[in-house]
Amino acid sequence: MPGTAISRIAPLEDAGPGDLSFLSNPRYQQQLAASRAACVIVAPAMRDVALARGPCIVADNPYVYFARATQLWRQLTTPRAMPGIHASAVVDSAAQIDPTATIGPLCVIERGAVVGAGTVLKSRVTVGEDCRIGARCIVHAGVVIGADGFGFAPEHGQWVKIEQLGAVRIGDDVEIGANTCIDRGALQDTVIEDGVKLDNLIQVGHNVHIGKHSAMAGCVGIAGSAKIGAHCTVGGGAIVLGHLELADNVHISAATVVTRSLTRPGQYTGMFPIDDNARWEKNAATLKQLHSLRERIKALEQALKAA
Repeated sequence: MPGTAISRIAPLEDAGPGDLSFLSNPRYQQQLAASRAACVIVAPAMRDVALARGPCIVADNPYVYFARATQLWRQLTTPRAMPGIHASAVVDSAAQIDPTATIGPLCVIERGAVVGAGTVLKSRVTVGEDCRIGARCIVHAGVVIGADGFGFAPEHGQWVKIEQLGAVRIGDDVEIGANTCIDRGALQDTVIEDGVKLDNLIQVGHNVHIGKHSAMAGCVGIAGSAKIGAHCTVGGGAIVLGHLELADNVHISAATVVTRSLTRPGQYTGMFPIDDNARWEKNAATLKQLHSLRERIKALEQALKAA
């Protein structure tokens, strides 16, 4: 109703008389009918159902409208981080920090690093030498940008370190979750293009290239020299092996191990379904025999043709 005061934004099941909520999936109509929210954001198809319950906001994309509402709420309720460098941060004299950037407590910015306009580094972020971060990025606590990539040459049972001579280049409007690590390149730079969103605890290996507006959930691992296209998504805990290429608009399900390049857009899944342990062991044993069974079937087919 006009003039209704909104005290917070809340999920449907918890929302009260002073709360704004949203419904993005029609499967949750029952929760909508039971919700006590003051107002609910819904799609046009849900307008009549929502009005039967009470006040609503009709939006073509309720989830995006909700996202914009959370941004407005943050602006109204949380003081904006002020530009500047915290007194406890360590910034090399040869680093370049845009005057509109915010460098949080205990950050370390090494020689030759560049931090762009409006970028916010939360506490304990490390930006290695010669690494570059574009404009309006958000880098959360504990992120390490530009650690050495994992490069070693075997010699007589020992390992000889390959010096990592590249850096990391991060575009504009990138967000990097807490404790994520992006390694510098061996010879060329590791590249994160504009608009990429990385969750917490992600490992990006040396010389990886991630295309524009791709997004990856927590605990993803991208091995060295993999190339991820634009507008890709990678589910939590998934792994992309080194030197592979993913085309634009490839979507990897959680816990999948990508073992080959994917040249066509689409959703890809590769995981062994969970089961009780006894059945899982039997299925795993059967899988180990698939190759020999395949060869036996081929031999039988050839024998039948010859008969």
